[in-house]
Amino acid sequence: MKRTARETALDILLKIEKQHAYSQLVLNEALEHSELNQKDKALLTQLVYGVIQRKMTLNYYLQTYIKPNRKIEPWVRQLLYLSIYQKAFLTRIPDHAMVNEAVKIASKRGHKGVAGFVNGVLRQMLRQGLPDLSAIQPKDERLAYQYSHPQWLIKRWTEHFGEKAAGQICEANNQPPQATIRVNRLKTDVNSLIDRLRKEGIEAKPGSVSPDAAVILSGNAARTTAYQEGYFTIQDESSMLVAPALAPEPGMKVLDACAGPGGKTTHLAELMNNEGTIHALDLHTHKTGLIDQQVNRIGAAIVETRALDARHAVTVFGEATFDRILVDAPCTGFGVIRRKPEIKWEKTEEDVRNIANVQMAILSQTAPLLKSGGKLIYSTCTIERNENQTVVLDFLKNHPEFELDPAVQNHVPDRVMAEGLWEAEAMLQILPYQFETDGFFISCIRRK
Repeated sequence: MKRTARETALDILLKIEKQHAYSQLVLNEALEHSELNQKDKALLTQLVYGVIQRKMTLNYYLQTYIKPNRKIEPWVRQLLYLSIYQKAFLTRIPDHAMVNEAVKIASKRGHKGVAGFVNGVLRQMLRQGLPDLSAIQPKDERLAYQYSHPQWLIKRWTEHFGEKAAGQICEANNQPPQATIRVNRLKTDVNSLIDRLRKEGIEAKPGSVSPDAAVILSGNAARTTAYQEGYFTIQDESSMLVAPALAPEPGMKVLDACAGPGGKTTHLAELMNNEGTIHALDLHTHKTGLIDQQVNRIGAAIVETRALDARHAVTVFGEATFDRILVDAPCTGFGVIRRKPEIKWEKTEEDVRNIANVQMAILSQTAPLLKSGGKLIYSTCTIERNENQTVVLDFLKNHPEFELDPAVQNHVPDRVMAEGLWEAEAMLQILPYQFETDGFFISCIRRK
C-alpha cells in the first residue's frame, strides 16, 4: 500500500533522530523513491523540515497537554510533533484531517491505547488552543521557545550582531530555502539557461545576488537534461560569491584546499575559461569522487583531484607554488541551518572551539603554498565569529608576511558591497536574512 506524506515524514524523522542522519540526504532519498505526487512531496518536505526547525516550540506545546514525566515512545512523540506542527504553522490543513491522519497512523503502528492517547492529546489541543509563548519568563527562555533555537546560540548571536539581528537570523533559519542554480558560463548565460529550462518544464528567474544565479520557481532542475549536460550547478547564491572573490585568471595555478563536493572547484574552472590548473583536495576519498563527477559533468578539463588532508599539502606541492588558494574550511555550518536544521540541536560550544583549531591548522599549513603577491580566500558557511574573523586575525598576527587584501571588494556584486557586513575592508559576513541566502563568511588574504 502506498504510504502517505505523513507516514513517510514520520519514518524520516525517526531515522534522523535514531541514526543522527542528515535531514537533507534522508529526505532526498525518500523523495527519489516515493510514489507521492508533487503536491504531497511538497507537503512531505515542509513537514520534515518544519518539525525539525520548530522542535523546541513543538515540545513546549506538547508538554501543555500531557502529564509531567509521562513516558512517550519516540515514534509517538514525533507523530504528535507532526500533528501539532500542522495546527500551529500550516493554515490549509483542516483540524479533522490532522487528527484523523494521526489516529490512523497510531492505530497502524501501535495498539488501541496509543491511538486513544494520540486522539486525546490532539482533541485537547483543539479545545484549549495553543499556549501563549509571550508569557514565558525569563526573556532568554521565551526567545528560545519562540524562535526554536538553543539559548546559547541566541545569546551568542545577540552578542555578535545585536538583539534585532539575532531574531532575524532565527526567523530566517526557520524558513524554507530557495532553490538556486549557477550557470556554467563555458556553455551558456543566465537568460538562455532560463529559456532552456522552461522548455523542460522548469520555471526560473534571474538571481538577486550573484550575476551567475537563477532561482528555481517550480520543478526539479536536477532531473533535467540541461543539468546532466553540465549547463548549471546547484548552489546557493552566497556560495557563488566565493570563487569570483578569489579573482582567478586563465592560466593560473590554483589550489582548492577543501574542495568537496566540488561546487566551488567547478566555478573556478569556469572563471578561468578552462585554462590553467586547479588542484582540488579533500580529506575523504568519497568526496574526491563527487568532485570528479561534477568536474566531468560541466566539462572542466583543468582539475586534478587528490584525497589529501590540506594540513599536509606542503609535503606534496612545496612552498610558493600557487597563484591563488581557496580554503573553504570545514565549519559548524551555522549559516546553513535552513538546509540542515538539525545542526542547531546537535552542535555545541565545544564544537565551535574544536573546529576553530582545525581551521587555524588548515589555514596555517596551506598559506605557505601561496606565491608572493598571490591571493588566498578563507571562507566558511558559518556566522560564528570565532570560526571566521578570529581565525583570520589570529593567523595574520602570527604570520606578518601576509595581509588583508581590500581589493576583494572589487570582485563582489554591488548589492553585497553595500549591504554586507564588512570588517577591515577585506572580511565579509553575510547573514541568512540579508539576501534570503545561506549565511557565509568570505575574507581575502594576500602574501606580501
